[in-house]
Amino acid sequence: MRGKSPPQRPHTRIAACFLCAVVLFNSCAKKPPETAPTNQIAETTAPDTEAALLEEARALVSLLTDEQLAAQVIMTGVDARGALSGGEKERLRRVPAGAVMLFRKNLDTDREAVRLMIAEINREAVCPLPGGVRLPPFIAVDHEGGDVHRFTSGVERLPAPLSYFELATRDGREAALLAVEADATRSANEIAALGITMNLAPLAEVLTGENSAFLGTRSYGSDAEFTADAAAAFMRSMKAAGIACVIKHFPGNAGDPHVETSLMRGGAESLREAVAPFAALISGGGPAAVMVSHIVVPAWDAERNASLSEVVMKEKLRGEAGFGGIILSDDFSMGAVSGGYDTEKKSVAALAAGADMVMAWPRNLVSVHSAILAALENGSLPHARLVDAASRIVREKLRRRT
Repeated sequence: MRGKSPPQRPHTRIAACFLCAVVLFNSCAKKPPETAPTNQIAETTAPDTEAALLEEARALVSLLTDEQLAAQVIMTGVDARGALSGGEKERLRRVPAGAVMLFRKNLDTDREAVRLMIAEINREAVCPLPGGVRLPPFIAVDHEGGDVHRFTSGVERLPAPLSYFELATRDGREAALLAVEADATRSANEIAALGITMNLAPLAEVLTGENSAFLGTRSYGSDAEFTADAAAAFMRSMKAAGIACVIKHFPGNAGDPHVETSLMRGGAESLREAVAPFAALISGGGPAAVMVSHIVVPAWDAERNASLSEVVMKEKLRGEAGFGGIILSDDFSMGAVSGGYDTEKKSVAALAAGADMVMAWPRNLVSVHSAILAALENGSLPHARLVDAASRIVREKLRRRT
């Protein structure tokens, strides 16, 4: 199966439509609504429109080789600060990843240099398809506000999410939510102008005694309803600027996953409270993606981290919460999942369990890509599962054109 293209069928009309989508991908800023925010992101996409988007995405995915399929489900990074090196260009051409994540080391320069670097990444990591169609990567960044700010110039630092909860306590919920939306609108337009198309934000975790040491000011506070409303306001602004949002970290955190594995304790009621903001945001039709954490939830799956659990991703997130977008697993180089087996095996296991995209940084991009292809060949990763994952990713890319 490896290296072979699927049978070709005529998709001229769809290919032409997607070529327009690529042109429009980064130029679809719209004004956010001026009414008081609620936890609804926008009207839910009409069923016929949603079905048409999915059909178009599946048609495009049917044109991908196995190598291209395996690349679309990977989020990677670059080492560049400004221009890409020759080795980085070659690596991105070899594995045109579905998303490229930028960090402080990449963004520690002026706006024009960042813009040119992003344009270069788009050229090198584009996935070419028959008929001249070119499938670009998502250009992603963590832009939460407060301590999580990757830029050194040209992009305003957003206030810490917790400061809006404090504002709500002092001046009322409506004032705080309007502030979230206004601040996020300015910031969304700034980062969209650079070519950024995905934001790994906002957090939808409610602040608790268990997670406060890790989350600190990154959470919108201890009130689940306000957390959902504030995250929705943030996403509305990002969405209006054409930026896909990734809410995180489902179903939550207890300790620091960079260091060690933690447990989310409690029964059904406490778990419902923890995931309530995620459920509200999903039912509101908002997030393009949900990042799944490395926590272990004994009440759901005592054997596996959430990021490797079919129960968490398929039964809870897809089934009970009704999420149809991209499921992104958190970074497998973290201490919470560093034991047992390597990043390549964990990436394949996550995809098989229901994740649609995994993170593979420059040092292991090629090896993770090769592991996915090997899993396709030996049957441990069903081809249909990879097609499903890629279709969800491409559908969200198509959605950004309007």
